Amino acid sequence: MQTLSHLSRLIHDQAAKYGDREVLIYRDFGATEWKSCSWNQFSQAVKQVSNALLNLGVKVQENIGVFSQNSAQYLYCDFGAWGIRAVTIPFYATSSEQQIQFMLADAKVRFLFVGEQDQYDKAHRVFPMCSTLERIIVFDRQVRLAEGDQSTMYFNDFLKLGDGLPRQSEVESRQRDASMDDIANILYTSGTTGDSKGVILTCGQYHAAMVANGKCVPVGENDRVLNFLPFTHIFEKGWKILCLTAGARLIINTYPQEVQQSMKQTHPTCMSSVPRFWEKVYMGVQEKIESSGPVQRKLFRHAFEVGRRHNIEYLSKGRRPPVALHLEYEMINKTVFSLVRKELGLENAHFFPTAGATVNPQVEEFVHAIGINMVVGYGLTESLATVSCNHLGEPWTVGSVGIPIEGISIRISDEGEVLLKGPTITRGYFNREDLTRQAFTDDGYFRTGDSGYLQDGELFLKERIKDLFKTSNGKYIAPQMIESKILVDKYVDQIAIIADQRKFVSALIIPVYPLLEEYARSHGISFESREDLCQNPQIHEMMMERIDTLQQQLAHYEQIKRFTLLPHGFSIERGELTNTLKIKRRVLNENYKAQIDAMYAE
Repeated sequence: MQTLSHLSRLIHDQAAKYGDREVLIYRDFGATEWKSCSWNQFSQAVKQVSNALLNLGVKVQENIGVFSQNSAQYLYCDFGAWGIRAVTIPFYATSSEQQIQFMLADAKVRFLFVGEQDQYDKAHRVFPMCSTLERIIVFDRQVRLAEGDQSTMYFNDFLKLGDGLPRQSEVESRQRDASMDDIANILYTSGTTGDSKGVILTCGQYHAAMVANGKCVPVGENDRVLNFLPFTHIFEKGWKILCLTAGARLIINTYPQEVQQSMKQTHPTCMSSVPRFWEKVYMGVQEKIESSGPVQRKLFRHAFEVGRRHNIEYLSKGRRPPVALHLEYEMINKTVFSLVRKELGLENAHFFPTAGATVNPQVEEFVHAIGINMVVGYGLTESLATVSCNHLGEPWTVGSVGIPIEGISIRISDEGEVLLKGPTITRGYFNREDLTRQAFTDDGYFRTGDSGYLQDGELFLKERIKDLFKTSNGKYIAPQMIESKILVDKYVDQIAIIADQRKFVSALIIPVYPLLEEYARSHGISFESREDLCQNPQIHEMMMERIDTLQQQLAHYEQIKRFTLLPHGFSIERGELTNTLKIKRRVLNENYKAQIDAMYAE
């Protein structure tokens, strides 16, 4: 049973309900040992943070910055701030100095919590340029402070300001005054097309989202939920709070690159993720199949086909599988698929929300076929994550993003844009009335920028309206759709489609270098550097053959005609990716102008 308290009280009400039951499983920064925290301990830490913030003079609805990877301290700060009606502003751990300086100034932040050395160093360097910033508070005790830094304190010392809960009566007074109109977060979107903008998210939006999602997302108190995406990301932030309302355990994964190791160590039942995670799982399994003997390949392909028929052709459509098919699937599930899930650390898999980009239908079918419930959904920061999602146990369609959650009204404009209205939709952008006006229709619907359509109650997306390319021949190209098809190849790590105002489609491709190097060595292709490898004609021919196989179903004008392999990946540091790893196409066009022009040279 969900506990639907105001955010200022949620952890304390759950502690009264669950007491010493485990709620957080986490590792300290840089450590390998998993630790545990009970609801009572969680509540106590949150109270200490609330009291410490009051002792620093934090006012009602004051903005507080959190610049860190996922950690237990991050959660204590969020809920401790909400406990005194303050606003938390999460910064991605990978944010640049320029980005955090802009956000600190825009939100007039006085107190900034940081995670590790990298975040502290950036915050310390911008400190003199941020007129409102008074103090930096560091989560990781191992961080080395700059010589003479009198403005920074460690989180442990900060907590001592709340020892004995000296301001608890004032904390509780603020909680009694708490309103659903209170702002909980200002979440700055990383933006693929321009400057960050602060999305206002209220306690009322969170409450409406918890109610609506609680009716269609069956997370419960017996679930072990691995947090993989950054808490800064609205998908993970909303999902994490939903799990806490349901009494689930949270397993906090601090370093995203360690997620597969964390899965094997902690055996989660649920985890929210982006499609790229499942694409890599798919590629890993396919690679093992390809490298196995002919008997094993034949066995698994048959097993996959049985799983696909059972779970896609029947269960996804709400139909009961034939008895013979069901019995064969049960046997394969207990033998073949259970081994695949065990290898991933998902022996007790319940369900796995997935959103944030286009899900390749081939990958979606694969994940369901091996007995993992991928719950595909759609949402935005401005909608407090979920707009729609598949519902376990109800019919769904491969390629859709599910059924709208309760309270959301979806309208498709004459231009095909998905428009939204409901209690989870933002009231606007912080300090940007101009952008707020542009974001809404005259009758109050939010413009998502995504084109799509409704069919039999399900929402289907087509493409980002602003991302549509128009070739010089007048044909419209949806780059994300093409990219999602190519990304399932085991040799492709990143890809950017080029086509706007060009006479044909081309691509910049970042290969999976270790696999490409292994291929070259096994085929007697000599190379001295990645540059040599990427320019080798035999490598180019092999990659073109694989791309042609994947794009057979595309229209001729959508198919990649030329591509360039790049010797280094797209990066956040060069401005080519957002903090959520989305491509900034304008920047790529500038940074790789020479390579792009060469592909179109006669």
